[in-house]
Amino acid sequence: MTVLPDDGLSLAAEFPDATHEQWQRLVEGVLRKSGKEVSGEAAEAALSTTLEDGLTTRPLYTAPSGADARADSTGFPGFAPFVRGGTPDGTSTSGWDVRQRIAGSDPVRVNEAALADLENGTTSLWLTVGRAGVPVAGLGRALNGVYLDLAPVALDAGAEAAEAARALLALYTERGVAPEAARAALGIDPLGHEARTGEAQDTTPAVELAREAAASWPGVRALAVDALPYHEAGGSAAEELGLSLATGVAYLRTLTEGGLGTEAAFGQLEFRYAATADQFLTIAKLRAARRLWARVAEACGVPEAGAQRQHAVTSPVMMTRRDPWVNMLRTTVASMAAGVGGADSVTVLPFDGELGLPDAFARRIARNTSTILLEESHLARVIDPAGGSYYVEQLTDELAHAAWEFFQTVERAGGLPAALRSGLVAERLAGTWAARSKKLATRREPITGVSEFPLLSEKPVVREAAPPAPGGGLPRVRRDEAYEALRARSDAHLESTGARPRVFLAALGPAAAHTARATFASNLFQAGGIEPVHDPVSVDAATAAEAYAASGADGVAVLCSSDALYEEQAEAVAAALRAAGASTVFLAGRPGTSAGAVDEYVFAGCDAVAVLSSVLDRMGVAQ
Repeated sequence: MTVLPDDGLSLAAEFPDATHEQWQRLVEGVLRKSGKEVSGEAAEAALSTTLEDGLTTRPLYTAPSGADARADSTGFPGFAPFVRGGTPDGTSTSGWDVRQRIAGSDPVRVNEAALADLENGTTSLWLTVGRAGVPVAGLGRALNGVYLDLAPVALDAGAEAAEAARALLALYTERGVAPEAARAALGIDPLGHEARTGEAQDTTPAVELAREAAASWPGVRALAVDALPYHEAGGSAAEELGLSLATGVAYLRTLTEGGLGTEAAFGQLEFRYAATADQFLTIAKLRAARRLWARVAEACGVPEAGAQRQHAVTSPVMMTRRDPWVNMLRTTVASMAAGVGGADSVTVLPFDGELGLPDAFARRIARNTSTILLEESHLARVIDPAGGSYYVEQLTDELAHAAWEFFQTVERAGGLPAALRSGLVAERLAGTWAARSKKLATRREPITGVSEFPLLSEKPVVREAAPPAPGGGLPRVRRDEAYEALRARSDAHLESTGARPRVFLAALGPAAAHTARATFASNLFQAGGIEPVHDPVSVDAATAAEAYAASGADGVAVLCSSDALYEEQAEAVAAALRAAGASTVFLAGRPGTSAGAVDEYVFAGCDAVAVLSSVLDRMGVAQ
């Protein structure tokens, strides 16, 4: 050990260590200035944020001790419990696998896209095959010119998974690819297919292909444990993890009962998780997933087989159809989190994917997102860069425990197949989504470009329709769905009448009095496709009424000003607006302000979706 010489610099020697109690007292002082009289732990709780799954993000994290010390037992990269990575060098050697998803049913066009992607940075292909993609018979054409010994292929074939897998293995043989050189994920996922469609699948072909892959194709994994159906049905991070564990355990039972050894069965599974724009939750989720799967391997007596193979996909739930350009920012954060979290493969979905088949520009941006993170930001060169953060370690631990608890609930119900068929899974996920929908409706969870800062004048982005995704099972939800329905009503009104529905904003008093609330109201109504018409010069009731009459508004006006001016002018201005033809007068402010002067209120935290739907109804905009 080298001992560094004493250079006489003791930068912190004159500063005594601060205590947690001292920090809390400082917090108390700040909160007191905002009118909150709380102390001690209550002061700290006032700055905490409640997450899904009963988790809480606290304002301050310190080194774990006592009962919390369990959060510090993360091990080392490549060793159980694999929290810090499945291999000792993580992705630091060559970065994560940039896996591009290619949709479409025309083998020729799919082939063109695949070759372009591989030539420009993609390192593996994820192909949709079967009813929702390339016909199984066209797989060879879709992969024409692809060096199958260099470019791994992942399949997503749903009901035709076994046929597609056989076709790919036959293609390897036909093109002279040595079995040890083939790298593929056959994507067979009977339970995932059942979750998507409600159709049970025979597992016999999956067992046969897994046995063949284990015996003859060392670089091929036959089964996929896809958690996306549960994420897309509105599930939380812990529910996604718990159901992935239940799926993996169900497959282990099936494979071992089919004659495969336990360790070999572990080697046939690849896990797929959603990466969202909540970067820390995504990082913690991937780290917790490895820890949980390592616990399963330990219980099965093969702890060395517990290194989970992970494929992270940027969340379809977070993608928007309005202002889709913002999706580039969302997927950048999500892919960064997936890489930091230690995913082996990362798929960045194109920003226009919810509108149809992505164009060449969207695919380029998708693959280049990973390229920039890897080659310019050097994100993969540090193994588990979030490791050691008290917050990340604690979040990983708490998420793992919440997921394990739900996994045990599913197991007590008879395992995932029984839980799917009994409705337990659907009911649990529906409850989670209902709670989240309230946050979206009240804009406590904002959606940039949709519920916040919408742009009614944007030109719609049009794409060629994609093959329909399989359905019939769990629903597919989107964060923007309630607002999208409102905007669709506005679009139909625009097409039929030549104008969007309009609301009049009566801005009372000087700019300092009305700007904040006028901006809030404008933002709110545009989220529902309602065009705000501003009156920047209202000084009295008569002027406001005259401006309303000239505005072309559809019967709805909103007063925007300070509480003080409301007390002075709201009643007179509201009466004048009604006399000028306004059937409903809103006030931008809390209920009770100028009570009796107006019909409705809009304020931060109100149910925006309900308000906007009601306004469109009052304006006569058809559903």
